[in-house]
Formats: sequence, C-alpha cells, structure tokens
Amino acid sequence: MRRTATFLMALAASVGIAHAAPPPMQTVDSVDLKRYVGMWYEIANFPMFFQRNCVGDTTAEYTAHPDGTIGVNNRCRTKDGDIDSASGTATVVEGSNNAKLEVTFFKPFKGDYWVIGLDPEYRWSVVGTPDRKYLWILSRSPQLPKEELDKALAAAKAQGYELDELRYTPQK
Repeated sequence: MRRTATFLMALAASVGIAHAAPPPMQTVDSVDLKRYVGMWYEIANFPMFFQRNCVGDTTAEYTAHPDGTIGVNNRCRTKDGDIDSASGTATVVEGSNNAKLEVTFFKPFKGDYWVIGLDPEYRWSVVGTPDRKYLWILSRSPQLPKEELDKALAAAKAQGYELDELRYTPQK
C-alpha cells in the first residue's frame, strides 16, 4: 500500500511538472531602435483576428518619430489581391531598454510587442506577447535562410512557445 501511495504521488508530481506553466517570458536585453526601424517582412505568425484576411506579402514598417514614439504601418495582400493596411503608434515601455513596446491601432486599446529574439545584425526578430497567444517571426528580407529561421524558432521555443500553430507567410 505504501508503494502504491508513493507511486501515485510521484505520478501526480510528474504530471504537474509536465503541465506546469512556462516561466515568465523574457525579452532580449535591449533593442537599438535606430537599427530596428525600417521594413520587416513577416516570415511566420500565430493566426490572429486582425490578420484574418491576409494571405501573403505581409510587412511591417517602423518609423521613428521626433517625440520618441514609433510609427507602425502593417500591410498585407488579401485573397482578392488587394492591399490591406493598418497604421498605429508604438511606445516604449519604460525600463525595458526598448525591448517592450505597447502598440495602439485603435485608441484606447493597446497591444504588447515584446522582442524575445533578435539577430545580432538585426536580420531577424522574434516578437511575442507575454501571454504567448501571439508570435511573429520577422526578417529584413522576404525570405529567411533556413539556418537563420532555425535560430529564430529556437528563440521562440526558449520562451515557452509551442510552435504547432505557427503559420508561414508567403512572400514574393
């Protein structure tokens, strides 16, 4: 009986560990916004409501404003071949060394934009949200070489993302 009780306790503990929530998400140490602004191509994402009509050629262009905010212009091609776009503003979260931003497309709503992986040469970026519901892999070019993509995917996995939902974005 004692063996059975010990076994059941060990089993319960292992199940609890296997289903434990991942630790809090960490961002990169810092982001040099002067290097980060510019055009980024979406390589992959977790599907989200605001991108439901996008079928490819998705980009995000970031522009530095004199007041310290960042202009955001997201664009994509729809199934009809039209270009859909959304413009917003990003604000750096104080104390984050520019690695956490809040993005607003429709006031008063804000969305988290956390840089959780970044190539040292700023060739790719991994952006997530602290609840791990959303993920974007971005690249400076429309195609990301496999070895670089693998590094970006590893950065996402290291932050507790399960990549089963990841959807790759066709780019021309």
